[in-house]
Amino acid sequence: MARSKVAISIDRDALARLDRLVRQGVFPNRSQAVEEAVEEKLERLERSRLARECMKLDPAFEQALAEEGIGEEPASWPEY
Repeated sequence: MARSKVAISIDRDALARLDRLVRQGVFPNRSQAVEEAVEEKLERLERSRLARECMKLDPAFEQALAEEGIGEEPASWPEY
């Protein structure tokens, strides 16, 4: 995978915590730590998109759609 260099500004306390994790061997270096954090956040945002879209649905309308045709006889249902 191709990589690009970027420059970021980060809070000093956050950087100190990051450096502590690098010293403890949790990450091999700052770059890897930041890359993994960004990837994790992007994945979380992508997963939560479905939940946000579902929140836009009208529960009463969805219930009506689900129940549509339930009272009809199966013989009167259209052919597929």
